[in-house]
Amino acid sequence: MTLTRAEAHAATTARIVAAARTLLAQRADVSLRAVARELGLTAPALYRYAASHEDLILMVALNIDADVGERITAAADAQPAGDTAARLVAATVEFRQWALENREEFALVFTNVDVECLEALNSVTSVGVKFSEMLFELWGEKQFPIPQLADLDPALAEILRDPQTPADVSGVPDQLRGLIWVLERAWSRLYGTVTLEVFRHIDPRLVEQAHLFRAMIEDQAEPLGLVDDLPRLRALITDLLR
Repeated sequence: MTLTRAEAHAATTARIVAAARTLLAQRADVSLRAVARELGLTAPALYRYAASHEDLILMVALNIDADVGERITAAADAQPAGDTAARLVAATVEFRQWALENREEFALVFTNVDVECLEALNSVTSVGVKFSEMLFELWGEKQFPIPQLADLDPALAEILRDPQTPADVSGVPDQLRGLIWVLERAWSRLYGTVTLEVFRHIDPRLVEQAHLFRAMIEDQAEPLGLVDDLPRLRALITDLLR
């Protein structure tokens, strides 16, 4: 069967990304020339798909981010549909597991995917989008307290009225905009903890036994209205960690 031009382009793009990810997993040089060599292409032929090294890396990073988004979604979906707390915790544990198992991919994604990539991110199942959706669902169930814009620094309030975030907040009224601040702070704690673990910037025993990770989730319990859920969530984390 003959592929259309668009199908052929997509197929070659997928091969390029797969080759780059293979090199990344091998801790090899992920350059245009290296990827071209891996695929048996000339460098000029590869330029039709990635005009620069930066384009190649972003292409790979977005592909990884989409895969991880699907992975944490699957972990969440393994929990009961009406239990958003368990779904969120399962997704969080899965995100950490992926990061620790794929340190090179974690470093590539979270060095190159930022808020300037939001348009591209919103077209895929991204990590940020999935966590944002689950946090908004959790607030819908728990109605935990959120700050009011009038009580925040005016400059912060202005940012929250027009935030750069992977979540679609276009329909969020002013009285709920403080939820975006809760989201940003929750993400910073998760990302900061996992980054310390991935790059081994803390006592390795804290990573091996997940003490810091568990403590981070415990610290989130009160602001996210999960204090009463902690006993069962602790048991779930123990079951999920491997």
